[in-house]
Amino acid sequence: MNKAELIESIQAALGKDATKRCADEALDAVLNCIQKGVKKDKKVQIIGFGTFEVKKRAARMGRNPKTGESMKIAASKSVGFKPSSVFKGML
Repeated sequence: MNKAELIESIQAALGKDATKRCADEALDAVLNCIQKGVKKDKKVQIIGFGTFEVKKRAARMGRNPKTGESMKIAASKSVGFKPSSVFKGML
């Protein structure tokens, strides 16, 4: 499912009175709030759905696959998602 399909699904779930624009704005609002929450608090937990949180990766040594030369890979941050047990149970 891509974003356009998700917007159509939201519109259908909201009912006949909802427009695509309304559904798009609702989706954008939710996604922006999750992004801001992860940035500010390092964790956003939605009961029954899952948890978005910052994951830290330590610096490490790696190899350039083209040359085979060793190189240092810098430490980095990423966002991880851990689904709730309810969500896992639905799969």
